[in-house]
Amino acid sequence: MTLQELKARVRLPVIASPMFIVSYPELVIAQCKAGIIGSFPALNARPAHMLEEWLERITRELAEHDRQHPDRPSAPFAVNQIVHKTNDRLHHDMEVCVKYKVPLVITSLGAQPEINDAVHSYGGLVMHDVINQKFAHKAIEKGADGLILVAAGAGGHAGRQSPFALMQETRAWFDGPIALSGSIANGASILAAEALGADFAYIGSAFIATQEAHARPEYKQAILEGSAEDIVYTNFFTGVWGNYLGPSIVAAGLDPHDMPGADPSRMKFDSRDDTFKAKAWKDVWGCGQGIGVLHDVPPVEALVQRFNDQYQAARARVAPRAA
Repeated sequence: MTLQELKARVRLPVIASPMFIVSYPELVIAQCKAGIIGSFPALNARPAHMLEEWLERITRELAEHDRQHPDRPSAPFAVNQIVHKTNDRLHHDMEVCVKYKVPLVITSLGAQPEINDAVHSYGGLVMHDVINQKFAHKAIEKGADGLILVAAGAGGHAGRQSPFALMQETRAWFDGPIALSGSIANGASILAAEALGADFAYIGSAFIATQEAHARPEYKQAILEGSAEDIVYTNFFTGVWGNYLGPSIVAAGLDPHDMPGADPSRMKFDSRDDTFKAKAWKDVWGCGQGIGVLHDVPPVEALVQRFNDQYQAARARVAPRAA
């Protein structure tokens, strides 16, 4: 699949980011049916044999949707692979992805040529998420087709750089597929990402507050009540810097204004150590800074329609100035 083919199959230039213990098949299927690229982390499918069940269901239901609605076919879907030494499922999960010819594989926390080669063997695309130019160059050198720029303000593991700086420095040397993340939660921001040079906006937190998301009601409500000021950037929970909802940190018994540091060499994906009982993602919730514009919990289809309306309105506002 080429970038042009990928973009031709979406209603809006959006990739829904894969969210740990939030993105399940119900959410992915709804996103793809709504016309945007849905995704999920392979590690959400637990135990490991469930990954094949999920991929079978997603491909079957999307194919059935396409047969019934040839006028509005579904968008492709993506699977996120954590390419890190702590992920002992990587080989197994990639074999399943190859079997089902996953159209887009999103790699994180490590770049391996073998992963890229496996996806390319059936014509799939690989996009690697990065927070700076060092990791961006390394990903492309190792064979990734595109980049996901995780800028300041993005939910979960995120970088420190402004999306303006990250985009313009990347486009100075790379003309391949780029998705941009960082506080994108409405249609105008999707258009802004395109104006900066991105092919896709990469959106996560807005989809947590949807009916299909596999997130606790308290998590969704905290997003509706929150704003950018409630987001805390810390490496305490996993050893990797990321953004989390302050109220969930308070509920875990910590002061979000006085967070201890972490040793990145001890990185893992549940909690920082065995003495701290609250777990990242499950009890301490990842979230980006864009949530201040979210005020309800709609179905995915309604949210995407809202994005589209906002996107078209923003284009109309800009058009007279462009002329």
